[in-house]
Amino acid sequence: VADQMVSDGTRADLLVANNVLAHVPAIGDFVSGCSTLLAGEGVATFEFPHLLELVAATQFDTIYHEHFSYLSLASVERVLSAAGLVVFDVERIPTHGGSLRVLAQHAATGRFPTGPGVAEVRSLEATAGVETAAYYAGFQDRADLIKDAFLTFLLEARSSRRSVAAYGAAAKGNTLLNYAGVGPDLISFVADRNVAKQGLFLPGSRIPIVDEAEIGHSQPDYVVILPWNLREEITEQLSYIRGWSGSFVVAVPELEVW
Repeated sequence: VADQMVSDGTRADLLVANNVLAHVPAIGDFVSGCSTLLAGEGVATFEFPHLLELVAATQFDTIYHEHFSYLSLASVERVLSAAGLVVFDVERIPTHGGSLRVLAQHAATGRFPTGPGVAEVRSLEATAGVETAAYYAGFQDRADLIKDAFLTFLLEARSSRRSVAAYGAAAKGNTLLNYAGVGPDLISFVADRNVAKQGLFLPGSRIPIVDEAEIGHSQPDYVVILPWNLREEITEQLSYIRGWSGSFVVAVPELEVW
């Protein structure tokens, strides 16, 4: 596709690929196409969840079938280098629980100097040992503790006759719920503003997806925010649950009720 676009006279001075790399099955071919399409002095920017943060915060619910890769700066630099590209700056951003925004250019014709962010993130990864097996030791055990704490909370809520609903029919929520074996007996419904999801069920858990208005109608004691990376936005959006003394809950990276 990139070859065809170039032959048609299209070259990109700026190429933006936000949250794309992790979803591409043939990442080398994809980046090679980006390199082909990028003009000689053009800039390509890639954003992706940072593997360093995923492991450090035990963000296991980010691991699901839509993601083919879990990326560090070190791994991305190797992929880009194979396509003739070089990273000249890196920015750490809070998206998805901690992401990297990488700026790259052609190694042979790029004109931008290397920014301080590159050395900073390289140092963070090297110090943490991201490229060693030891960095990943204990990840499963920490994920189990998160699952156990979440299940304990839900079982105790049911035992005390406290109602629990959830918000956000998101992929990461499905990962958490299926891993923990949670069904509609523990979470009665998941509300979502996306009308295309309403009237359906979460895969595996079979929890019904409803319109947000159901929260106001049912007035649950707890609302579990499944897309925890959007907790501030959702907390503000659903602030009306305070009117019946409702509380918010997140399970990842650790159980929190407020």
